[in-house]
Amino acid sequence: MTPNIKQLVEFYKTPLGRVARALLLEKIKKLSADVSDRRVLGIGYATPYLRFTLEQAELVLSLMPPRQGIMHWPLEGDSICVLSDLLEMPLPDSSIDLIIAVHAFEHVSDSEELMRELWRIAAPNAELIVIVPRRSGLWAQIDNTPFGFGNPFSKPQLEDLLQNHSFEVLEWKNALYLPPSQSSLLLKSKRIFENVAPIFGASFAGAMCVKAKKKLFPAIARRQRAKRLIKMPVLKPQTARIGKSLK
Repeated sequence: MTPNIKQLVEFYKTPLGRVARALLLEKIKKLSADVSDRRVLGIGYATPYLRFTLEQAELVLSLMPPRQGIMHWPLEGDSICVLSDLLEMPLPDSSIDLIIAVHAFEHVSDSEELMRELWRIAAPNAELIVIVPRRSGLWAQIDNTPFGFGNPFSKPQLEDLLQNHSFEVLEWKNALYLPPSQSSLLLKSKRIFENVAPIFGASFAGAMCVKAKKKLFPAIARRQRAKRLIKMPVLKPQTARIGKSLK
């Protein structure tokens, strides 16, 4: 099941959603570093994490899958959002310098084909930042947030997916150690969870953040789309039948 755009927007308006956004945005900013004069692409539902790029980047674009739906963003100007199949992105080869994927990998029908498509549109030495729910984390087990839907990943699974499709893993970060609860007491203690819980192991994290860089040559060639042959019946005009007169 994929959360629709309304569910995603409503979640990020809640106290828990605002805290989750703030914690993950910190990781994304550290991983992306300087975005000046770079062409930035967000896929999935990445708009809550793209605002810091608007004034610095050369180009910012967000692709949202049809099953999720689309919204106008940013509200104060022309929209940068495009409805698109993530496995067939309407972008030229080697056209993007930084890709930020949030609420994307766990919902796509074919993660390997997505990796091939990301390699295609990524410029030489382009960077990819992926946020996914951690399989062992509490956030993936409870469906009161968008991180509880789709297919969560373990660290070895995500690392293999990236490396097997010509992306070199550069850095890992874990986030969302606090329980996915709207309790004001827990939300006020978010810094305690984020600072203390890592001592007990990364398995308590609700989300993984990874930064990878595109390698020069693809490890796996992109699949060729098979052309479908649809046979259409030949329609010939027929003479009208004249019924027998009744006597």
